[in-house]
Amino acid sequence: MGELLLLTLLMVLGLGAYWAMVVFPRQREFQTRQRMARELSAGDEVVTFGGVIGRVQRIDAEQGIAWVEIAPDLQIRVVTAAIVQRYDAEAVARNAQIGLREDTQTAVQ
Repeated sequence: MGELLLLTLLMVLGLGAYWAMVVFPRQREFQTRQRMARELSAGDEVVTFGGVIGRVQRIDAEQGIAWVEIAPDLQIRVVTAAIVQRYDAEAVARNAQIGLREDTQTAVQ
């Protein structure tokens, strides 16, 4: 009986750890992305999952589609769920510099 209680306790603790380390952060990230998608408006510069940077021209919330201009007079239709974030040139440059530093450190080793 004692082993069964101990096993049950370990299972509950394991499930709690899984929830705290995997499920909860994903839920938080999903909610953040949903909030960002709801707050999008025409004129916002965005980045898609494919890495395409463009400016939102209009949004059809009922169909979940945004028209994004990626070059002068060139618009593409994008599923709003595929829009990752608003475009921030400084943040992209900072991340690229960090990536370059890590690449050079890896190459040296």
